[in-house]
Amino acid sequence: MKTPRSYRKFQPHQEKIKTLETHEPRFKRVFNEYQSLSDELWDMESGDHPSAVSDDFLLALQEQTHYLEKEIDDWLGEKP
Repeated sequence: MKTPRSYRKFQPHQEKIKTLETHEPRFKRVFNEYQSLSDELWDMESGDHPSAVSDDFLLALQEQTHYLEKEIDDWLGEKP
């Protein structure tokens, strides 16, 4: 079983995140997608075995994760 990762950037906002997840379906979807992509990216970048994915694919995942992170920042009222 995988240990859940904490998303340190958003740790101070856990209460607001829980409220948004409860009341805003779009936020919940965006945050869940961000967590999934972050986990996938972490696994690919830190795995013990050489990655079978291209650098372009990793870059695309990084860009998508960054885009979602910025959207979450907007929901939380954070300035980038």
